[in-house]
Amino acid sequence: MASAFPGFRPVHLLLFARFMNSRCLAAIGPMPFGITIRPPVTGSDTNMNDTTRPPLAGIRILDFSRVIAGPLATQQLADLGATVIKVENPVTGDEVRGVDANGEPARSPFFIAFNRSKQSVAIDLRSAAGQALARDLATRCDVLVQNYRPGVMERFGLDHTALEALNPSLVYVSVSAYGEHTTMRTRPGFDPVLQAESGMMELTGEPDGPPMRTALSLIDTLTAAHLTTAVLAALMSRADTGRGDYIDLALMDTAMAALGNMGSTWLATGTVPQRAGNNHIHSTPNGLFRTATEPMYIAVGSNRLFGELCSILGTPGLAEEERFATPGARLSHRDELRDTLEARLMTEPADHWVPLMRDLPAGKVRTLDAAYGSPEVAERDLVHHIDDGDEAFALVRSPFQFRQTPVAQFAPPPRLGEHTRSALRELLGLTDQEVDELAEAGTIRCT
Repeated sequence: MASAFPGFRPVHLLLFARFMNSRCLAAIGPMPFGITIRPPVTGSDTNMNDTTRPPLAGIRILDFSRVIAGPLATQQLADLGATVIKVENPVTGDEVRGVDANGEPARSPFFIAFNRSKQSVAIDLRSAAGQALARDLATRCDVLVQNYRPGVMERFGLDHTALEALNPSLVYVSVSAYGEHTTMRTRPGFDPVLQAESGMMELTGEPDGPPMRTALSLIDTLTAAHLTTAVLAALMSRADTGRGDYIDLALMDTAMAALGNMGSTWLATGTVPQRAGNNHIHSTPNGLFRTATEPMYIAVGSNRLFGELCSILGTPGLAEEERFATPGARLSHRDELRDTLEARLMTEPADHWVPLMRDLPAGKVRTLDAAYGSPEVAERDLVHHIDDGDEAFALVRSPFQFRQTPVAQFAPPPRLGEHTRSALRELLGLTDQEVDELAEAGTIRCT
């Protein structure tokens, strides 16, 4: 029999029924006689006293974020044992995936850096059926992270207000450039733009040169750290209250907080710090110095450390000279001191000086290949090698090292849609036939 709604399939009716059922249950609210309707079992219901498991084992995160800030945070949470379900566009996936030789979404180095140990579920959020699937998944998760421009999740029916009604225990995190509730909420913004607008770029570079951005996505990375911390705090609070929370993170907030002592200088004195290049504005010698080979960074601002440096360089009397005897005097004669120290440092290669300065905060400037091959990286076992049968990956392990609590084992970054079928079957109870119908309709992608 022909349908009055072309393209509408029985599975869509099933999803609609499930969605309406979840909305009705949420609307009922607390039940009498101590009966409480709540989402299916999640991390808060597991045995958290098991010290053989990672600390976030049993916590499930629905991750709609892309690029860096959100994905890095959810990767950190995955390292701590959370199950992270990464929801991606079924055609392109995360924008940073790149494409392979056949034009298919790939796993680029950019994507690999921020997406290990996740499950990829590919859903078309522009479709009603896809939105229903995403809502149903949200009722079975502890945390949701998204970094769409403000307003997009509302159009998908996946905003905090809508999902809180379905899952009051959900911790919902929004990441945007300027905040969800400001007059600038719809403005797009990326890390370098926020470096510029926050004043950070004006503080970076040589004194007589132009402002410069940092090579790394510093604001995104710091936002990820704030996101991870906020989620952990919200989960701790939920353990007491039983309710979730809404977390609004803005890249601009992160950038201003990252100004640290530079920002505090202006707030306290009204004086705008000036660019100092590779020098430190408050102490010297604290900067980059040339040697006969690679340059070195030496940070010996105190009298004691400066005296030790002078002894190593064979110029112990330098520390006693009036113009260099105190931190203030050294700052006043920064250029003279630099010239004097560099004249001595340039008589030998960096590899001569580094062992002599092993008790000082000093090191030579390395290339990336030298850094990854260094004894510091090797002794900390920072680089791990894994493969999934098709590709091999070299990954930098989690910075977290616990004595008692295990950290989750790495899994390779997922292929696009690699876990769509298993997630829909295990979490939503869909059959293989229903999954196949959704894939045929373009609502989902299964790899």
